Amino acid sequence: MKVLTPQGDHLELLTVNMGPSHPATHGTLRVFTALDGETIVAAMCEMGYLHRGFEKMSEQGTYTMVLPFTDRLNYCSAMMNNIGFCKAVEKMFAVTVPERCVVLRVILSELSRIIDHLVCVGANLVDLGALTNFWYFFNPRESVYKIWEKLCGARLTNTVTRIGGFYRDTYPGFEDDVRKVLVEIEGAIKDVRGLIEHNKIFLDRTRDVCVVSKEDAISWGWTGPCLRASGVDHDLRKQEPYYGYDTYQFDTVIGSTGDTYDRIMVRIFEMLESTSIVRQALDRFKPGPLNTADARLSLPDRNRVYHDMEALINSFKLIYEGVRPPAGECYDATEAANGELGYLIVSDGGTNPYRIKVRPPCFTQFAAFGPMIEGTMVADAFGSLGSINIIAGELDR
Repeated sequence: MKVLTPQGDHLELLTVNMGPSHPATHGTLRVFTALDGETIVAAMCEMGYLHRGFEKMSEQGTYTMVLPFTDRLNYCSAMMNNIGFCKAVEKMFAVTVPERCVVLRVILSELSRIIDHLVCVGANLVDLGALTNFWYFFNPRESVYKIWEKLCGARLTNTVTRIGGFYRDTYPGFEDDVRKVLVEIEGAIKDVRGLIEHNKIFLDRTRDVCVVSKEDAISWGWTGPCLRASGVDHDLRKQEPYYGYDTYQFDTVIGSTGDTYDRIMVRIFEMLESTSIVRQALDRFKPGPLNTADARLSLPDRNRVYHDMEALINSFKLIYEGVRPPAGECYDATEAANGELGYLIVSDGGTNPYRIKVRPPCFTQFAAFGPMIEGTMVADAFGSLGSINIIAGELDR
């Protein structure tokens, strides 16, 4: 492909497809590039190779049936998707879940944030050629998955949350397991920081690479760690607090340059803040009811079902029909691992959602990837792709 430069010179460019059949694009992303040697002169991004169909599938079943679908959005932190969806439906009912449920959701959300960041940073460093960090981070991640197994029997896609609470309470020793894994996480973070913070190769590959300014990040609609890495102090846990986050002591981690280095380091320090939040939540984790007493959402006690006709009817209708939110629209969002995860739910008063629209965090981040990498080297582009943490399940939903 020949182009004319502003100076009037003829430049011959090589057009290359980076992905979808590339390890760093996970078989679902295509980046069409024009190269001048190893330098990317222009780039266009395309998604749509996964065809998940989450939003249309969600309209075919009851609200409870949607929960396993939400697991498959950001599968690196599946519980946060469950919790966000349940929170949105509970908002439609104007129902407040019990304190024990709130605290448990905070614990599970922050642990999910940590394991999401562990795989993001670990895989990102592999893209840059550093494999050791991956194993340091995967060991504590595996320990968290063992907690998930004991909690609900599943590792990757959990579906433990229910509209109005949880499907079961924690197991004996849950709090001790969590406290133990927090120490393991902090040890792994210390090891990785020791390997990368003064590593010249890492610094040269990440500092001042694919810089995104504060203004551009806002203009592109970025949220979460990527937005904060560009110097914008925005976190829904602080700006629009929910589940009592305003009563927890933690700092918002802010970057200064908005380069690949900042996007990696913001996630590393956010993990340390999350360990602090989990410890505070464990101190508040007191015995009590886990599910709301609202009969529109929660199954009655089995003893009542066997002896009370009203309880039997209630149980029957909840199992066979599910919940029925009042007719209307509702948008609700949580600060997920990648940023603002929002659900727009339209109800017609029936048992199935009339319409569900998801606002996934990495959709806006991938939309900006083309302009981000123009002027950089091919190797730097893939190093930067990991830093914006594209999860195909929520991108091409």
